[in-house]
Amino acid sequence: MLRAGVIGLGDMGSGLAKNLIKNGFETSGFDLSEERLAAFTALGGRAARSVADVAANADVVYVMVMNGNQAKAVILGDDGLAANMTDGGTIILTATIKPSEARQIGEELNGGLINLIDCPVSGGFPGAQGGTLTMMAAGTPDVLEKARPVMEAVSQTIHVVGERPGEGQTVKSCLQSLIGSIFSATFEAAALAAKAGVAGEVIYNVFSTSGAGCGVSRTALENIIDRKFEGTGSHIATMHKDLTIALDLAQGLEVPMQTASTAMQIFHAGKSRYPNGDNWVCTRVIEEIVGAELHR
Repeated sequence: MLRAGVIGLGDMGSGLAKNLIKNGFETSGFDLSEERLAAFTALGGRAARSVADVAANADVVYVMVMNGNQAKAVILGDDGLAANMTDGGTIILTATIKPSEARQIGEELNGGLINLIDCPVSGGFPGAQGGTLTMMAAGTPDVLEKARPVMEAVSQTIHVVGERPGEGQTVKSCLQSLIGSIFSATFEAAALAAKAGVAGEVIYNVFSTSGAGCGVSRTALENIIDRKFEGTGSHIATMHKDLTIALDLAQGLEVPMQTASTAMQIFHAGKSRYPNGDNWVCTRVIEEIVGAELHR
């Protein structure tokens, strides 16, 4: 059986590790947080001393860090994965970064003996912890086939969206522009309902059973009406970053993105006012403007 590794054991990475272990994979993990490493060890994982330590003890390694600079350091650094994995090893880049950054990583690895699957994911904290993520995988058929057991252990759906680095991140950027827009529209609708005096339960039930009902709006509304604005596993900094990436891609391609741009401003306001909050905290900013709150 393939040996697995996970770099980054936060909300998402801990879910990857949990499901790899659950499915019988010997799993090494590394994180800068001692608390996260301890939690990983309690799950049955092997806590590594460094990225290089993970690389030396894994055939397939997930990289679930926050941004492109971190991904480059973890993969391409002197003590990184590429320099320390056994020939034929595979890196699965599940972090969401700019397509151009994924392409750069791929170019640095080109001609090397380490494989790269550009594979951002969707499903958030519940999907990571439950092993039901949706994967947008770009890699060559042979590499994807070899890594498939490790990928199936953490996901419900694997979409093969291309073969080249950057193609997975491009699809994720398009997806996040939509998700961010749905979120922001839900926040505004929630504030409108609050100001109009409509109960949150009514709005939730109607929206959930209408044509607008979807997992994105339902999750947002449920957290809003229960006033859960922190600790839900969907930190606002992540969506803020993802919308920045989507708009950067759109600017480079000269594609107008009016709705996503508005969503970006709503998330920017939320992140500025409540930097430790989750996505739904944006609603509080709008509620403060209109002087009303939506409760269940």
